[in-house]
Amino acid sequence: MSNRIWIALIAAAGLCGSAAAQQLGLPAMIRGVGIEQNLNTQVPLELTFTDEAGRAVRLGQYFRGKPVVLSLVYYECPGLCDLVLNGLTHSMEQISLNLGRDFDAVTVSFNPHDTWQLAASKKANYIEKYQRKGAAEGWHFLTGKEDAIKSLADRVGFHYKYDPNIKQFAHASGIMILTPEGKIARYFYGIEYKARDFRLGLVEASNNKIGSPADELLLFCFHYDPMTGKYGPAIQNVTRVLGSATVIGLGAFIFLMVRRERQGRPTDTGRLA
Repeated sequence: MSNRIWIALIAAAGLCGSAAAQQLGLPAMIRGVGIEQNLNTQVPLELTFTDEAGRAVRLGQYFRGKPVVLSLVYYECPGLCDLVLNGLTHSMEQISLNLGRDFDAVTVSFNPHDTWQLAASKKANYIEKYQRKGAAEGWHFLTGKEDAIKSLADRVGFHYKYDPNIKQFAHASGIMILTPEGKIARYFYGIEYKARDFRLGLVEASNNKIGSPADELLLFCFHYDPMTGKYGPAIQNVTRVLGSATVIGLGAFIFLMVRRERQGRPTDTGRLA
């Protein structure tokens, strides 16, 4: 099997760490490629990049009191990176939270040879796809030098390799949600991100500063599973709620039965002494 096919397989699967790659017998080129979770790790906000207008920017300037969705791609990727951005766009379209108002998005190219002009073209394409007011101010497409890219990628656990034979990068697919302070809160793998999970991740990363009371209830009933990068039922919480409901229901039933029994008894009024 060619390196091109192996790269597609590991990228689409979003394999984490080299152990999985070795178990599949992947070529040495692919080993170590994947996403390693570094939850609650602070990203280096002091790093400098170039934005889609050719301006030098500091990563920290995009953390403005709102959660941030971080995606690592490269702008001349032949297919997978666009699938990641398409999946992100689709998830953003499926929720009522708005990009630029409730959260921001930062997309960084891990190819140091990508130019800001490529970033500008990519941004224009996806802002047109999303079509919500404020998106242009909320979604930022960056390029950078290799040391800054490597520092950010290592901190978030995004491991990739360049294959000079086919002139492409081997990389996994996924997105990360960061807190307003720049700490890694959630990882979502693959190229499709369930709208419910995506929304809950944003709400949780914001410490419930965005979202609705219904989101708080869902967060009580569902918990994030780092192994799958998804939200699943929080069995203990659900059991606790059901148990409480059962106790309340039984209590109400007993109260009504006792009350009915008392109402049915004859009174002592009019009895002879």
